[in-house]
Amino acid sequence: NPYILATLLFGLGLGTTITFASSHWLLAWMGLEINTLAIIPLMAQHHHPRAVEATTKYFLTQATAAAMLLFASTTNAWLTGQWDIQQMSHPFPLTLITLALALKIGLAPMHTWLPEVLQGLDLTTGLVLSTWQKLAPFALLLQIQNVNPTILVTLGLASTLAGGWGGLNQTQLRKVLAYSSIAHLGWMILILQYSPSLTLLALLTYFVMTFSTFLVFKLNKSTSINALAISWTKAPILTSLTPLVLLSLGGLPPLTGFMPKWLILQELAKQDLAPLATLAALSALLSLYFYLRISYAMTLTMSPNNLTGVTPWRFSSPQLTLPLAIATTATISLL
Repeated sequence: NPYILATLLFGLGLGTTITFASSHWLLAWMGLEINTLAIIPLMAQHHHPRAVEATTKYFLTQATAAAMLLFASTTNAWLTGQWDIQQMSHPFPLTLITLALALKIGLAPMHTWLPEVLQGLDLTTGLVLSTWQKLAPFALLLQIQNVNPTILVTLGLASTLAGGWGGLNQTQLRKVLAYSSIAHLGWMILILQYSPSLTLLALLTYFVMTFSTFLVFKLNKSTSINALAISWTKAPILTSLTPLVLLSLGGLPPLTGFMPKWLILQELAKQDLAPLATLAALSALLSLYFYLRISYAMTLTMSPNNLTGVTPWRFSSPQLTLPLAIATTATISLL
C-alpha cells in the first residue's frame, strides 16, 4: 500500500532528522528508536521466513544497542549531571556509548549480525540499510568529544580486517556487500578522531559507490556470483561498466573509491601513525581480492550463448536506469 510505504519512509526520515537535530541524549535515542521501528516493516514486507528471520535479528541487535545507549547516557547524567551530547566527560559512559553506536552500525567485533541480516533482505531495503541507516549513529559518533583514541583505532582496524577476511569465502553478493560495508566503516572510524571531515568524505563516497553497486545488481536481478556470469546477455553495456564500479568500491586509482583511502592514509601518516596506515592499506588488499573475483566472474568468463536471454535490458525502466547512470558515473569519475 503506497500510503503505508509513504508513512514508513517518512518515519525513517523523521528518526534520522531528530537524531541529527538533537543535543540531548534522550532525544537522540528517541530518533534512533523511530528509525529502527520504521525500517522493520520494510524489511519484513516479503513474508518469507528468511526475511522475517533477518528482521528479527536486526530488531534484537538494534534494541540491544539502543538499550546500551540509554543506559550509558543515564549513567553519564547520574555521574556528571549532564544530558548534553557534546559535554560527555566521564570515560565509562563515553566508552559504552561508543560501543553501542558501533553495534548499531555493525563495526567489528560487533559486526556478525550485518551479513546475516543483509542476506535476508531484497536489494532495495538492503540499500537503505547500508546507507541511510548509518547516518544517525554517525552523527552521534561525530558529536562525541574526547573518546579514548585507542578504542576507535581498535574498532576501525578490527573492522577493516574483519571486512576483508569475511568477504573472501562468500558466494552471495549481499553478504559480500555487507563485509565491504564493514571494511569501509572501519576506514571511517579509523580517522574519526583525527579528521572528522575526512570521515564524512569517506561516508559520502561510500554512499555513492554502494548506491551504484546495489542498483547494478538490482537491474541484473542477481544475488550470487553465479548469476553474474550470465549477466552479459541480460545487460551488455552494464556488464562492461560494473567491474569499474566494483574496483572503485575496492579503492583502486584512478576511480572515486581511491580518494578517501588516499587522504585517510595521508592523514594517518601526518599523525605519526605509519604502522597503522600500513596495516589499513594491507587490509584493503583483502577486500580488493573479492571485488576482483566478482569482476572476473562478470566479464572474463564466457557466458552461455542463449538468445532468449538477450532481450531484458531493452525494457528496463527509466526509474532505475537514470539514478543508475548518475551513480555509476560518479562512482567511476569523481577522483
